[in-house]
Order: sequence, then C-alpha cells, then structure tokens
Amino acid sequence: MSLFKFYFFVFLLFLVTSSTNAWAQLPTSGTSKNTFGNANDSAGKKTNNNEWQNDDAYIYYTKAFSNTKLWLDTSIHQIHRRPYSQPWLRDLGNLGSPTMNLQFTPQNPVGLSLGYHSFDAMRYNIDSLKYFNTTKPYSDFTYNLASKLEQLAQIFHTQNIKPNWNMAVNYRKINSPGYYYTQRNNHDNFFLSSHYKSLSQQYELYTGITYNKQQHDENGGIVSDTFFNNEQYADRKSIPVNFFNSSYSTVRSPVSTLQRDFTVFLEQAYTWGKKDTTYNDDSTKYDLHLTPRFRISHRLEASQHRYQFKDMRPDSLRYDAFFQQKFATADSVFSRQEWLYIDNRILINGLVGKADNQLLFNAGVGNRFDKFSTNYLVGKQEDNILSNYLVGKLSKEATSAKQWTFEANAKLFVTGAASGNFGLDATLSKDLGERWGIIKVGASQQLNNAPYNYSIYQNQYWQRSANFDKESSTKIYANLYSPQYKLSLGANNYLLSNFLYFDATQAPNQAANVFTVSQFWLRKVFHLGPLRIDNELMYQQASNAAPINLPQLLGRHQFSIETKIFKNQLRIATGLEVRYHSAYYSN
Repeated sequence: MSLFKFYFFVFLLFLVTSSTNAWAQLPTSGTSKNTFGNANDSAGKKTNNNEWQNDDAYIYYTKAFSNTKLWLDTSIHQIHRRPYSQPWLRDLGNLGSPTMNLQFTPQNPVGLSLGYHSFDAMRYNIDSLKYFNTTKPYSDFTYNLASKLEQLAQIFHTQNIKPNWNMAVNYRKINSPGYYYTQRNNHDNFFLSSHYKSLSQQYELYTGITYNKQQHDENGGIVSDTFFNNEQYADRKSIPVNFFNSSYSTVRSPVSTLQRDFTVFLEQAYTWGKKDTTYNDDSTKYDLHLTPRFRISHRLEASQHRYQFKDMRPDSLRYDAFFQQKFATADSVFSRQEWLYIDNRILINGLVGKADNQLLFNAGVGNRFDKFSTNYLVGKQEDNILSNYLVGKLSKEATSAKQWTFEANAKLFVTGAASGNFGLDATLSKDLGERWGIIKVGASQQLNNAPYNYSIYQNQYWQRSANFDKESSTKIYANLYSPQYKLSLGANNYLLSNFLYFDATQAPNQAANVFTVSQFWLRKVFHLGPLRIDNELMYQQASNAAPINLPQLLGRHQFSIETKIFKNQLRIATGLEVRYHSAYYSN
C-alpha cells in the first residue's frame, strides 16, 4: 500500500469513528454562549436508551460563494446506467477506458494547458467540487461487481464538524480487466472539500483537494474481426490483439498510458456589511443576519499534471508512420510530459440590494506560473512561463420563483505566452413557474493557445514540434426545462476558426477555414402508471469542409417499470434501454 493510500484510510477511519461528535448545521443562526453546545451539538440527541432521535438527515450542497442550494439525486431512474459514459460518451467497451464524446464539445481552455482529455469523464475537477451542509453525519458506500471481474468501489462521507464548518471526502476505485486481451484499467480518484464560515459571517473559507490517477493498458485492437465468426474464439479474451507480447506478460500489455493530477486550492474572503441581530422570546437564541456590501477575496491554486507513455516491447512496424527505428529486445519507447502551475488571484467585490436578492460585481488581477516539461529518458526539456491576467464578474442569483438569474464572466491574459487569450461568457435564465419551467440562454467567446502536447512531443528516438495560431470558439445556446410536462429541449451553435485537431496521420493540425456546428436536442418522459418511457434525441450538423466527423442523429430510449414493493419500503426500476446513432466515420 502506498504512503498516500495509508494516510487516506487512517484519515477516513478518523472521520467514521468521530462522527458521533458531529454538530448540526445552522446556516445563519447561533445561540447565546451558555446554551450553544446543548442546542446545536447533534451528539446531544443521542442517549443510551430507546429515546434515540431518528430524524432524517437534512443535506444539501452549494458551489463556492453561491447561495443556491442543490440537492443530491436519490432517484433510481438512471441508476442502471454505466457511469462516466453519459449521456453521449463512448468508451472502448470496459469501465474506465478512454472516452470520446459523440456530441461535439470543444475542450481547450483559455490560457495554457497540457492537452490530454481522454479520461476527463472520470476525473474530479477542483472547479466542480461540492460544498455540503448536513444536520447529521452522512455516508454513502457503493460497490459494483460486473462481468470479467469489473469492479467499482466508492465511499463518501460528509459531516459538519461545527455548525459553521463542513468537510466532505470521497474515494473511488475502478478496476476493469476488460473483455479482450490486455485492456486493463486501474483508476484511483479522490477529493476533499471543506467550507468554513465565521460566526460573524464575515470571514469565509473554501478549500479543496483532488487527486486522479488513471492507468490504462493499450492492446492496439484485435488483429481481425474475422475471429468473431470462429467458434474457437467465443471467449473474447482469446482473440489475438496487436500489442500482445508473451515475453513481457500474459496478463499486462507492454504498452500503457498513465495520467495523474493532484490539485490543491484555497479561496478565502472577508466581507463588510450591515449586521442585524434578532432574539427569541427568552433571549436564549439569536439569529445573526449580514447584508454584504464589500468583500475582498483571495484564491490560491496549485496543480501538477502528468501524462506518461511506455512501450516495453516496441515493434518497429508499430512506429513506422512516425519514425524508422530497429529495436533490440531490451529497448523501450518512453515519454513523460508534466505540467505544474501555481495560480494566485485577488478580487475586490461589491454587492448591492437586499441580502436575499443581491447583485454581485467584482474585478481583480491574477498571477500565474506555468512549468511544462518533457522527459524522454535520454534528456529533458522545460519551459517556464510567467503570466498576468485580469478577471471580472457580474452576477445575480434567483432566490425565489419567477426571478431572473444572470451571470457574466471575463478573463484576459495581458502578459506571458498566453497574452491576448480571453474568455467571455454570459447566461440569463428565469423560472417561469411550474407549468412552463426554466428557460436559459447564453453566449460565450474565447481565444486560446494550442495545448502543450500539440506543440511539443518527444521520445528518445523522435521529436515533433509545431507552432499554431490561436484557436477561436464562439457558442450561442438556449434551453428550456418544464417539470410539469417532463420536457426539456435546447439548441447550441458553434462558430470555430483555427480549430485544432489530430488528422488521419495522428498528427496535430489546424483548420484553415471557419466552420460551424449546430446541435438540437429534445427529451420527453411519459408516465403511464408504473410505466415510464424516457426518450432523448439529438441532431447535429457541421458545415462543409469541417475537419470533424459526427453522427448526425443520436437517440436513447428507456422503457421501465418503476414502483414500490414490500409495503412501499423498497423502490425498484427494471426495463430496457435502447441506444442508436447514425453511421459516421470515426475521427
């Protein structure tokens, strides 16, 4: 067991054994000093007799510096679906393998990046962390066992250490040998999130840690599909694959890739505003209300990413399209690319309006250090880049029905290799009531550099380098969700220039022409007693000469019976799901 896993399980054991001393969360209230412990400590509800209070846990989560409460999905309508391949992702056939999105979605971010996205569906992202709030310690354990020893284990725990301080931790393990020879996936994913707010409500702290490690054995595909018609190869693991080498291993592939990242972030803020305190009848409890007016916030983020390729038994024919090299028995092909960045940002925030309906606007500056390196056994090259950027935001959240929600964000790099890169996005939405639901429209525009792996790649035998112009992407979208009619629909339109892609020779390239991609999607759910029919369709079309291949029509149709049994104590959902996409040439 690695040192990291050892400390993780010790920490997890501590959380589980200490959960009996958790505090219930009171988001905006406190009590006088002499009754604070008894009133708010959830341990006070426990006794050594049959008077234990089995109240349901009240749990929700928010995003950083957001007042919108979000709830965990406890339905079982989609529980059968293979995780990390929804709704239009396709993998290599076994859990945890690299994925490709059949719905066109640009992936390159504003600024600098490493450029590997094949495992994004399984990664925990620091910008997507959830910050929980619960009245009781809450744990969730999942274990799935499937064909060919495919396993997924996950444990999640959250509790309020104090009424104004919550921590959440999650660990997930995926191991999937696969149906075919040497296509093993072995992944570890972990996150920790914490939210603290002072009793005065003026100081607020968000912290988070994410760790992702994806290991994938490459088998190069089967030698020929004619083996499917041969009864001797009814067991798919007996079909020959391109990268098999018995001198290396009969279980593992000599060709493997590894992606790993570790990110730590801290975001804190201090707020000034108008305070108001209200007491109960006997003055033993009080509610403290703060109407924010001015805030200074600081964010620090540090992250290290690694991509590694190894071929321990290289074949000269395998690399003939890239370089000509004769290999001895002990030779290998190796390359490791790494990206380290430290991002430091300070923001000045202004807030106007009532406490439950405020308009936020902020502006700030950021400093960023990026270090890229390529290690190819016999040498190493590094690039150190220092950048500065400006950020700004304007937002208003809807705190009740039929209010408008809007948000606009801007980011502009002014110095460094990413100078001139920018990202602009704006969204506007409104809850039109239960009948018509929620409508949302938005637009975004960004200009970004080519990822590092597009510009530089090297092993001990071969080097590839290229210079690309900045890539431009514009998106306009609109969608509608109606709970009453169980209907959702939407449309996206992309305009792209200098689009970056890998061509048929597996080399990075850039489109010389401007092209568009239009997408339309519709989902409708029908209820007929216990019968549920869930239909989802998507149509997408790229303009002429676009360097991408897309299926025009995609469909997903679920027919299920969902009801309760055993005196309404057990919920079940069973049925059939059918998927379809029109024919297309894969990229």
